[in-house]
Amino acid sequence: MMRTIGLIGGMSWESSAEYYRLLNEEARQRLGGHHCARSVLVTVDFAEIEAMQRSGEWERAGLLLAESAKSLEQAGADMVLLCTNTMHRVADQIEAAINVPFVHLVDATARRVAAAGLTTVGLLATRFTMEMDFYRSRMRQHGVEIVVPDEPDRTLVHDVIYQELTQNRVESSSREEYRRIIAELAGRGAQAVILGCTEITLLIGPGDSSLPVFDSTRIHVETAVDLALHAEPDPATK
Repeated sequence: MMRTIGLIGGMSWESSAEYYRLLNEEARQRLGGHHCARSVLVTVDFAEIEAMQRSGEWERAGLLLAESAKSLEQAGADMVLLCTNTMHRVADQIEAAINVPFVHLVDATARRVAAAGLTTVGLLATRFTMEMDFYRSRMRQHGVEIVVPDEPDRTLVHDVIYQELTQNRVESSSREEYRRIIAELAGRGAQAVILGCTEITLLIGPGDSSLPVFDSTRIHVETAVDLALHAEPDPATK
C-alpha cells in the first residue's frame, strides 16, 4: 500500500495545485489504472507568510509551518513535504517538530544534479533563495555549486514570481526574459539550471532553456512518491 504524503501548501496555491497534479500523475504512471497518491494537504495563508518574509520574521514563520507539519502528522501523513523552495529557510524548525520524515526539497534536487555528474548549476528563484545561504550551502554538501543572476536580473526573476506567477499570471514577455537570463548563466559556467521556485514551472520548461533543466517541484514529487512506495528514493529517478 502507498504511504500517505503530507503537503504544506498555500505558498502560493498555484504551485500547491501543481504539486497535487504531479503527485497523482506520478502515482498513476507507476501504479496504473485508477490509482491516486494518498495525500493530506494543509493550506496556509500566503499573505501571512509573505509579510513575514518581507519583515525578516523567519523564526515566526517557521513556528507556523511547524504547527502545520504537526497537524499533517496527526492527520495520518507518513512524511511531510513543504511545497515551496524559499521556506526551506526554516526546514530545520519543521523537521524538529515531527516524528515522520521531512522530505527536503534541496536535498532531493541536489542528489539529482549530482547523479547527472554536474558540479555547477544556475539557480532561478526568489531573491531570498538566490541571496541567502541556506540553499547554496545545502547544495554544496552534495558537491554542487550555485551560480545566480547578477543584478538587475535577480530583481526581475524575483518580481516575476511575486507580481505575476503567484497571482496566476503567465506572461510571454517574462518567459523571454527568463530565457535570456538562462543563456547568460550558461555563459558564466552553469552546466544546467534549477527552477528553484515552485511557481517557475508554470512559466519555464525544458523547451525554454538553452541548458538542461532541473525542475525542483517535479523532483520533489518524484522523490516523495519513491518514499511512499519504497524505503529509499532513487537519486537517478527520471
